[in-house]
Amino acid sequence: MTNFLDFIINQVFREPAIFLGIIALAGLVIQKKNLSDTIKGTMKTIIGVVILTQGTSILVNSILPLSDAFNELYQIPGEQIKALGADQLIATYGSEISLSMVLAFIINLIVARFTKWKNVFLTGHMLFWFPFIFIACGVEMGLSGSSLVTLATLCTAAYIIITPAIIKPYVRNVIGDDSFTLGHPTVGLSLLAGFIGKIFGDKSKSTEDMKFPKQMEFLKEITITSSIVIFLVYIVVGLMLSAEQVAKVYSEGTNLVIYSVMKGVLFGAGLTVLLTGVRMMLTEILPAFKGISDKIIPNAVPALDCPIIFPYAPNAVLIGFLVSMVTSIITLVILGRAGVFMYAVLPLTITCFFEIGTAGVIANGTGGRRGAILGTAAAGIVMILLVGFSVPLLKTTVSDWILIFGGNDFSLWAIIVRGVGKLFGM
Repeated sequence: MTNFLDFIINQVFREPAIFLGIIALAGLVIQKKNLSDTIKGTMKTIIGVVILTQGTSILVNSILPLSDAFNELYQIPGEQIKALGADQLIATYGSEISLSMVLAFIINLIVARFTKWKNVFLTGHMLFWFPFIFIACGVEMGLSGSSLVTLATLCTAAYIIITPAIIKPYVRNVIGDDSFTLGHPTVGLSLLAGFIGKIFGDKSKSTEDMKFPKQMEFLKEITITSSIVIFLVYIVVGLMLSAEQVAKVYSEGTNLVIYSVMKGVLFGAGLTVLLTGVRMMLTEILPAFKGISDKIIPNAVPALDCPIIFPYAPNAVLIGFLVSMVTSIITLVILGRAGVFMYAVLPLTITCFFEIGTAGVIANGTGGRRGAILGTAAAGIVMILLVGFSVPLLKTTVSDWILIFGGNDFSLWAIIVRGVGKLFGM
């Protein structure tokens, strides 16, 4: 029994393609689809998620060198991190993290079945990383054993139940229905961007309606536009670096222009792969999930990974990425030089693209181009504040991890949990 639970927790839940494939299979079986349709729907869901995941990996690989480049440009002073580290935390508290994850998901299903909160959190890898963060918070507060698991379970359950419901109206505004919502740590930044877009934007002028001269119509293709933009970013940053720095953070022996071209093309290719996977997965998982919604959890809505919303406004994703990179670097330099942060904070290119790119789509839905620009500019500033103030709260556990993947709901909820813990003397 223990081996079976370990297999479910550490193999199935942490593998998004298999997890969503099982959800699709269950939905198709419940709908009594014939064998051919069941196999086809299940396999295409799995393949779609794999394509999406590979596209995500390509995108991350295409922009990661920019983090090192910005770190070389802006040597932010501060203490160096001396933390337990993500790998060691998982090795030490893996059972607690896994148990918290499963219990929180069960609570999510029960709440969705018997209350008006109908969202089911299906972003498998995030189902692991949130209890990971909450376990780290508990360890920092001196908890262990059942009290540690209880804290992580309740906090994870609260997150996966509440945040998809809060962001759902904004997602509906973008996609036009309630077929899905978001289950991703972009929610806090997306809510901020969406609110600013609603107040200061102009919904009549969308990022997707930008007009180009006839000779420049090729820029309507997001693959081409994104490739050119990333190429230019690499070129500009490379020109700001010394030759030694370029060789260190880019690629020694490779011409700057050639290197930048290849990174731009890689980004465009990754975005194309990702969008293909999203469309394929959506085509299969939503009809399959309807079986679960009709028979087991009436009116259930899947909460899915953030790239699921990218095809609805791909230009907004790119705008969100670029604008947030600019505002976050400016914020980082000002606050870092002023000594606001105790630890050295790094630029967060991954958060800028995925979390704030999503926020750009949300803000475009509420306030068009102006909303997307203003909303993601604010999100870029808040991202730096979140990561900067969350690092000290996780300083002996996973502060090194939060410096790379934080600045989003991971940081926000760590701050909330540690703040509540201090109120109770933890």
